[in-house]
Amino acid sequence: MAVVSKARIESLDLLKGVVMVLMALDHTRDFFYKSPGLLDVTDPANTTVPLFITRWITHFCAPAFFFLAGLSAYLIGQRKSGEELATFLVKRGIWLVLVEFVIMSFGWRFDIYYHNFDFAVIWALGISMITLAAVIYLPRTMILLFSLVLIVFHNLLDSIQFPGSILWSILHQFNSFPISGNRNINILYPLIPWIGVMSLGYYFGSFYNSSVASERRRKLFNTIAIISLLVFVVLRFTNSYGDPHPWKSLESPRSTILSFFHLNKYPPSLLFLLVTLSGAMLFLANTESVRGRVVKFFSVFGRVPFFYYIIHLYFIHLLAAILAEIEGYGWRIMIQDEIGPDLKGFGYSLPIVYLIWIGVIIVLYPVCKIFDNYKQRNKEKGWLSYL
Repeated sequence: MAVVSKARIESLDLLKGVVMVLMALDHTRDFFYKSPGLLDVTDPANTTVPLFITRWITHFCAPAFFFLAGLSAYLIGQRKSGEELATFLVKRGIWLVLVEFVIMSFGWRFDIYYHNFDFAVIWALGISMITLAAVIYLPRTMILLFSLVLIVFHNLLDSIQFPGSILWSILHQFNSFPISGNRNINILYPLIPWIGVMSLGYYFGSFYNSSVASERRRKLFNTIAIISLLVFVVLRFTNSYGDPHPWKSLESPRSTILSFFHLNKYPPSLLFLLVTLSGAMLFLANTESVRGRVVKFFSVFGRVPFFYYIIHLYFIHLLAAILAEIEGYGWRIMIQDEIGPDLKGFGYSLPIVYLIWIGVIIVLYPVCKIFDNYKQRNKEKGWLSYL
C-alpha cells in the first residue's frame, strides 16, 4: 500500500482553503451586489471589467473542488479496501444529496415552503461520488479514459435536445421544470462533465504516492497545465470546438477580450474545464513547499470545507436579511421563492461587496478553527468524516 506524506496533504488543504474563500466572494456578490435580478455578470454586453473578473476568478472553485474530492477519495482509499472505499463513497454521496435538497435549498432561499429544489453543486458532488464508487474498480488506464471521454467529448451533445426531459437535463442541460403548483426543479449542475472531473481527480491521486518524487509531480502537473492552456487558446481562437458560445469581435477591444473568456459553466464546457483545471494543477504543482501564516490561515478552511460551505452560506444570507431590514427593504426580500435571485433593488457597489466578503471570512475563521481542532482531537468519531 502506498503512503502519502503529511507535507503533500498540506498543499491540498491549501488549495481547498483558497477555493473556499473565493467561493464566499461569489456568494457574497449574489446577496449583496446591487444589480438586476438575472444579470449574467460575465456577459460582455451586461458587465464591467471589475465585475467580470470578480465572477470569473470564482469559476475556478467548482472544478477544483470536484477534482480535489476525487483526489481525496484516492488518498482515503489507501487506508481502506476497495469495498470499504466504495461503501464510504456511496454513503457520503447519498448524504450530500440529502443535504442539498434539505439544508442547502433552504440556506439559498430561506423559503420554508421549498418552492424550488435546486440540483446544484452539492447534489452533483454526491452523485459523482456514488458514480465514483463503481469507477474505482476499473483499471487505472480505463479510469483516465473514462474521465477524458466525459470531459473532452461531452460538448458533442450540445446540439442534442429533448424538450421537457428532466433526465436529459440532469445529464447534460441546464434547465428548470415546474413539478406541481408553483414548485420547480432547477437543474443547475448537469452531471456528465462533473462526474468526469471527479474521476480524473481520483486518477491523479496516485501521483501523491510516496513512490512519486515531488519534483517529478511538479514537472508533470506544470506540463499538463501548460499544454491544456495552449489547447484552450487554439480551440477558443478558432471557435472550432469546446464551448457552445463562440467568442465575437465586438465594438471595443475590452468587450472582445471579455467575449473570448466568456465560457459556459452550466454545464462546464471543455474550454471552461481546460482553463480552470489547469489553474488548479499549476497551483498544486508550485505550492508544495510553501509555508507560513498565510498558508496556515487558508488551510484551516481547507480542512473543514463542507462544514465551512454550509455555515458560510447561512451566515451570508442571514447577514443580507439583517442589512436589508436596516436599509428599509425588509428582511423578507431575502426569501427567494423564484427560480432566480431578485434582491428588489437592495444591494451595494462592488467595493462594498468586497469589504463584506473580507468581514465574512474574518468572522468565520475562528469558527472553522475551533471545529478543525475538534476534528483533529476526535479522529476516531466516524460521523465527523461527513462534515
